[in-house]
Amino acid sequence: MTDVVIIGCGVIGAAAAMELSRYRASVLILERENDVAVGTTKANSAVLHAGYDPKPGTLMARLNVRGNRLAMEYCEALDVPYKRCGSLVLAFSEKEVGTLRELLDRGVKNGVPGLEILTGDEARRREPELADTVLAALWAPTAGIVSPWEMCLAFAETAVKNGAELRLNTEVTGLEKTESGWRVRTNRGDVEARYVVNAAGVESDLVHDMAAHHAFDVKPSRGEYYLLDKAEGNRVGTVVFQCPSERGKGVLVSPTVHGNLIVGPNAEPSAREDISTTAQGLDFVRETAKLSVPGVDFSKSIRNFAGVRANTGHDDFVISVPAPHFVDLAGICSPGLTSAPAIGEYAAELLAGEGLSLEKKEDFVFTRKRIRFQELSPEARAELVAKDPAYGRVICRCETVTEGEIRASFDTPIPPVSVDGVKRRVNAGMGRCQGGFCGPRVVEILSEKLGVAPGEVVKDRAGMKILVNETKGGGENV
Repeated sequence: MTDVVIIGCGVIGAAAAMELSRYRASVLILERENDVAVGTTKANSAVLHAGYDPKPGTLMARLNVRGNRLAMEYCEALDVPYKRCGSLVLAFSEKEVGTLRELLDRGVKNGVPGLEILTGDEARRREPELADTVLAALWAPTAGIVSPWEMCLAFAETAVKNGAELRLNTEVTGLEKTESGWRVRTNRGDVEARYVVNAAGVESDLVHDMAAHHAFDVKPSRGEYYLLDKAEGNRVGTVVFQCPSERGKGVLVSPTVHGNLIVGPNAEPSAREDISTTAQGLDFVRETAKLSVPGVDFSKSIRNFAGVRANTGHDDFVISVPAPHFVDLAGICSPGLTSAPAIGEYAAELLAGEGLSLEKKEDFVFTRKRIRFQELSPEARAELVAKDPAYGRVICRCETVTEGEIRASFDTPIPPVSVDGVKRRVNAGMGRCQGGFCGPRVVEILSEKLGVAPGEVVKDRAGMKILVNETKGGGENV
């Protein structure tokens, strides 16, 4: 009998698992994919929001502001790339200047420090690339940027190091109330649990309906992005938003922690698994972004991608206890990434309210360190290579990722099982050529470490094979 089963290991499930691993309770995380951070967590704007947007008095407002502070503290402790760079919300009309005043008022009520409204000229002195048509801007110094998949991975690894169990490729198919808690039915057998936490992302409404009366619908929203080369990475130094509307926070232009520029998203209703990009959607993103920063050179685009958000149509997260010993962490749209550490805390509080004993461990491990060869001094590089020559062989030239770093990723609590899994851990394939140079070598290393043929290595999710043999009628392989 497990104390707590967590369904889903995106950043919300990982944060809840890490928080619960502080205590003497057994924790089991069930993730249907072959890795953590494969859903919404890996495909978003990578922004740590300050907290001026949520309506005062909502859970979203409280958890956003606390999550902003905790996220940066946790990223510092767990060696996750982040930067407190601040954000600007732009106004192009007097009406939108009024929206900025409303956001300022919200932010003050939510407890966001340092907010101020700048004139257009003041905003351009801070960000010279802003359009001449910007009349005013809301400055939020506590906003930041982060590597979202590394944040999720760090949380999940910390949970595993502290005793939590992670079962990948395990899909929940049903829930049955028992005398002692819940029977969780999966494609790999049943699990008995005293408590269940629903962190299933865009399918959180479906998991909720397995345990309680129908209460909400996830209305998936697809957002499309441009990722631009590092040549555009200094176009702006802060996160640049447009005034929010009923369609979301609008198209942003932002630096990334890896030195690129990210632009997007739009917001279109979609299927739960629809991460396609469209010419129409990307045209909208490009033209809208140019209203803010006209000089963005979209010819420097190295990748387009899309992510799906778990919108519900409500102005708040759906976090509650709809059934005994069952907690919903659902409807976690933006600012869910920022709020994740605080949501993890709140989940533990709700479980305690349901009777879970929370006795803190004295030996909780809250440290993590990863070697980033690119960031080392020449002296440190030489010393490292002398100890392990694999660090002297650069596999990914764009990001200066070495064979030593890739091999070290297999000695972590949650090793990679795919090419993109390696990318999420060490950045190989994130650069200008998007894996064109390093991809074959990464496949070779994965084949060796996993003990499978190269043709069995997947790009990301299970079944996404890179190498495929096709047979003609005469039996010839091509």
